[in-house]
Amino acid sequence: KLKSFAAKIIQLLKEWTETFPYDFQDEKSMKELKEIAHRITQCDEENGTVKKIISQMTQNLLMALSARSQYQEIREKFRQPVTDKGTILKTKPQSTQKDILSVCCDPLILAQQLTYIELERVSNIYPEDLMQIVSHMDSLDNHKCRSDVTKTYNLEAYDNWFNCLSMLVATEICRVVKKKQRTRMVEFFIDVARECFNIGNFNSMMAII
Repeated sequence: KLKSFAAKIIQLLKEWTETFPYDFQDEKSMKELKEIAHRITQCDEENGTVKKIISQMTQNLLMALSARSQYQEIREKFRQPVTDKGTILKTKPQSTQKDILSVCCDPLILAQQLTYIELERVSNIYPEDLMQIVSHMDSLDNHKCRSDVTKTYNLEAYDNWFNCLSMLVATEICRVVKKKQRTRMVEFFIDVARECFNIGNFNSMMAII
């Protein structure tokens, strides 16, 4: 009976740690997880199968928490105060101001690169990020203060990327002075949006539109 019960607890903990790793980011919850794991391993001390599963589960959890922590640290480094981009462009010589066509003139390649960025952003969004928003909205409806709500960094990063791409497209088009070149730039981004549609990258397509 103990072995059967232990198997069910292991399955529960495995799914919990994989789906909601942030629940175990503080020391108290991690300590409780280790205590439960220690009790379960005592039920199967003979062959050590449970111990191996628990060890692998804990290792995967620590790796997931570490990866998310590093991802947040990298994003924080890229967060810079808003500056006047127009002033920066004016101070730079015209010869050093490269437009996007001089960097990548193939719509398909640019669409693929945008898709890589989209996938990187999406892969770091977990169900718990959505749950935090729902719980925060419920607390606002009930006029209660929720100070324990973790900031949804991953969703913010995904939202910010959409806005950045939209601003990039608008900037690249508006900075061109000659009408023919501006028309060419608009047509280029239309082709990029079409390639994004063909790939299935609808988020980048809508940002470009």
